[in-house]
Amino acid sequence: MADIHIEEFFRDTAIILVQLYNAFPRKVSLYVEDIAGPDTPDEFGLHSRRHRACFSTMLWLAEEGHIRYQDTIHQDAVDQVVLTQPTFTRLNAAVRTDALPASLAGTYPEDTEGLPPAVQADLATNIHLVRVALKHGNSSLLADTVHAILFVGN
Repeated sequence: MADIHIEEFFRDTAIILVQLYNAFPRKVSLYVEDIAGPDTPDEFGLHSRRHRACFSTMLWLAEEGHIRYQDTIHQDAVDQVVLTQPTFTRLNAAVRTDALPASLAGTYPEDTEGLPPAVQADLATNIHLVRVALKHGNSSLLADTVHAILFVGN
């Protein structure tokens, strides 16, 4: 993928989804710096392009119905944010291996033989696939994973 801003969007989205899934159903504050890294505003108080892009990703996810939030904290965070029911359900659903892109081959499914059934079921979810993609850190893998989970079949 050649467009760095799109790669950053998919990475930010993956991190946001994992953080909110880990806190679900609690409402939390989601800080841009926890996702995009530290930012130093310029002499006019404006945040970097990277910071603004991450903040815009949060707002876009809300506009598209993936998350809900109560308020923003300047351009630094969204407050009282939680996954929406459809997005939680999608993340908690079993991975459709027939719909996985080729880039995900070799990362999923993992060898779960001998593990308890509850652990096997957890490792077969979409949120686990997002975590695996984040762990591998490949931007194409992240993009394909987020795309397959959030946008395919909508």
